[in-house]
Amino acid sequence: MDQHEMKRRTKAFAVKIVRLFESLPQKRAAYVLGRQLLRCGTSVGANYRSACRAKSTADFVAKMGIVEEEIDETMYWLELLIEVGVLKAEEVEAILKEANELLAIVVASIKTARKNK
Repeated sequence: MDQHEMKRRTKAFAVKIVRLFESLPQKRAAYVLGRQLLRCGTSVGANYRSACRAKSTADFVAKMGIVEEEIDETMYWLELLIEVGVLKAEEVEAILKEANELLAIVVASIKTARKNK
């Protein structure tokens, strides 16, 4: 996958997260957890774009590490929203699948970059 496709996917992922946040019920727990989800889910693409402008391999690896952490955190908040009953697993199945795919791509990119140092 090239950089442009990954930028497109991470932005589309952010859009899905924003729409999911907007659809959450108007309950305090949903709002608090949803804000955490919104923050990390939308930062995936922003941090990926930053990694694309890395000045060195070490800088790229460090910035991609942040992308990895943000995707993982997004998955955590989605899982928590399911476990506390705010969301049903079926409602976020596609988002979780995309998060897992993006995470696998990021991890593979980090490994490749480290190997090619």
